[in-house]
Amino acid sequence: MHHFPYWRLSAYYFFYFAFLGVFSPYFGLYLQSLSFSAWDIALLMSQMMLMRLFGPYLWGALADRFGQKLPIIRLTSLMALIAFAAFFFISRFEAFLVAMAVLAFFWVAALPLVEALTFDHLGENSARYSRIRLWGSIGFIAAVLGTGTLLDHLPLPNLLWVSAAALAGILLCALLVPESPAHHHAADEPQPVGEILRQPRVRALLAACIAMSAAHGALNIFYSIFLSDHGYSKSVVGGLWTLGVLSEIAVFFFMSRLLRRFSLRTILLASFSAAVVRFVMIGWGVEFPLVLVLAQLLHGLTFGSFHAAAIAAINRWFPGRTRSRGQALYSSLTFGAGGLLGGLVSGWTWDHLGSELTFALSSIYALIGLVLVAGWIREQDVDEGNVLQH
Repeated sequence: MHHFPYWRLSAYYFFYFAFLGVFSPYFGLYLQSLSFSAWDIALLMSQMMLMRLFGPYLWGALADRFGQKLPIIRLTSLMALIAFAAFFFISRFEAFLVAMAVLAFFWVAALPLVEALTFDHLGENSARYSRIRLWGSIGFIAAVLGTGTLLDHLPLPNLLWVSAAALAGILLCALLVPESPAHHHAADEPQPVGEILRQPRVRALLAACIAMSAAHGALNIFYSIFLSDHGYSKSVVGGLWTLGVLSEIAVFFFMSRLLRRFSLRTILLASFSAAVVRFVMIGWGVEFPLVLVLAQLLHGLTFGSFHAAAIAAINRWFPGRTRSRGQALYSSLTFGAGGLLGGLVSGWTWDHLGSELTFALSSIYALIGLVLVAGWIREQDVDEGNVLQH
């Protein structure tokens, strides 16, 4: 086996998720400080989800067409940094919308290609993937906590410098990561994706995934603003975000054991049930720090176990050559369509119905997902043999 570029790939994940750790929790607060309305903020932050609808599929097709991933990873990393630099010079909503859309379009390109590149490098050792991906979570946590502490002592516009530094780190790592060794795939005749999509269980799962992502829409855009408005400091906000990610890491860590003990259906039902409870807790328990802590610990279920179980099911139902399209579909529907729906609806309800009812609506999305899984996905649909043992 060729020399494996462990640190270079790990560093890429570190900076990629560090940017998310700076951007997701705090950029909404920055936009609020510029006096944008909740609807404006939701529209701006939702550009990320909008671009995820078609961006990864488009860039992936381009990479397949030219048979090369690295040039696209490098180009899009550079363009994302250039697009972000516009935020230093603009103040009008229209300019922000354009800059955000351009940033998002280039930003969504890289990760799926880097994931594919990483698996190409891993070859037979794909079990080592989680050890590389773990650095992404470490980067996210370091960025969330560091930025929160920083912003308690420095004015909010400094957020732009921290974000730009993370994007520069991504670009540097993209330049250092080596191209993967070529793998030749046998051209087996794939089952048409359309046929797979006609199965009720596949439709039910994808619809439930959209619902789960919509349920997280308000959380992703307004959680920091919500806590800030209720008098929590930026370091506490960062601490609560970190707690969610830590519980997600813990779940990822034990996931293979959980999958051996429980069926995928059971794990999905538990994840959706936890989401129903979690968003009610956030909406109505904001005065009680302990309730917020418990709600964040549930993130391990509402994101971690849900995501792992959903990906395992997609892997099983989209075999062979359809797998990458199955994963692209999962990603664009869940994080694209679902996130967009939840984000935009929450932007409207936040101003018109208030924060408590916005989070109550999140619980209702989760309940819809729960009904879909309970009604249309049967035990035997997902558990012929152990799913993650390919």
